[in-house]
Amino acid sequence: MINVLIVDDSLTTREYLKYIIERDPDLRLAGEAKTGDEAVRQVAAERPDVVIMDIQMPGMDGYKATREIMGTHPLPIIMHSSLVAPEKTENIFKAMQAGAVAVAQKPPGLSSPGSKPLVDKLLRTVKLMAEVKVVKRLPPKKKTPSARPVERLLNTKNLTGIGIIAIGASTGGPPVIQRILKELPQEFPVPIAIVQHIATGFLQGMLEWLSKETRLRLKIAYTGDSLVAGQVYFAPENANMGISKNGRILISYFRDQDPAPLNRPITHLFNSVAAFHGPHAIGILLTGMGNDGAAGLRQMVLGGAQTLVQDRETATVFGMPAEALKLDAVQYVLSPAEIAKFLKGLSKREDLKID
Repeated sequence: MINVLIVDDSLTTREYLKYIIERDPDLRLAGEAKTGDEAVRQVAAERPDVVIMDIQMPGMDGYKATREIMGTHPLPIIMHSSLVAPEKTENIFKAMQAGAVAVAQKPPGLSSPGSKPLVDKLLRTVKLMAEVKVVKRLPPKKKTPSARPVERLLNTKNLTGIGIIAIGASTGGPPVIQRILKELPQEFPVPIAIVQHIATGFLQGMLEWLSKETRLRLKIAYTGDSLVAGQVYFAPENANMGISKNGRILISYFRDQDPAPLNRPITHLFNSVAAFHGPHAIGILLTGMGNDGAAGLRQMVLGGAQTLVQDRETATVFGMPAEALKLDAVQYVLSPAEIAKFLKGLSKREDLKID
């Protein structure tokens, strides 16, 4: 049984969510709160499994309440608001920066024709996010990234000839990607390929949000694109992105009949990079639930690539990095600040040449 706390200043919305939750045999209502302050207190008292959190509330809003909860009693928080539609990108990623593991649109009333899909999606999200093991979101400390692991990595002899950097992320990934890309110079000497698990309809908005914080060129990848230094290629939604031997991108879309194990887009990217670019690549696996990317990172390290994962202390969910560590696929465990420092340091090396 999954215990759910509802947080919303609207009595109508709370009653609607309560009705939805109580109809599902796998869910139980743990309580209700109409303000962020009440939510913080109830989380401490009731210890629910999942929180459904509104954004706009009197006093402490949903963003601040989420940050408070993630810093004291971390648990999966789903931002649930009319402000997180795909066309309202800024609010979506602001919620993720606060520590929410997912966002969901408020479904219209039961009589609305668009209600059932949104209700079904919300219930699936609650059940899926209940399995997420989140970590405490501590306030950022005013200190410089650790120099030792970054300097060791930058002094690695086999960084010569790096031609591709492959990055994978899932739950909590967009703010980390933003943190890394914003530090890189416009003339960054290596192309970057990124797979971010993201709901359909949100990818273009994410790129628009990221573009405000980075000098690099961002694009959704297409089959036939050639790798260009300083360009960041994002895998399309519901698709695998691979890198060919001659440095071109290959896109293949998921099919409904494909078994779930085939839909591992991060591992697909890492496998293709391992097969064709071996020691001339860097693989980075960031925060996320599940195990996508772990096996692919293992192939990369066996092929001679440098492999990094995000550390437990900063990851919203340490699932994917932990799985990679279990497979002995990781050479360095770094914070986002350290990863950014390492990549920025790469741009100063004169031996980085794209083949």
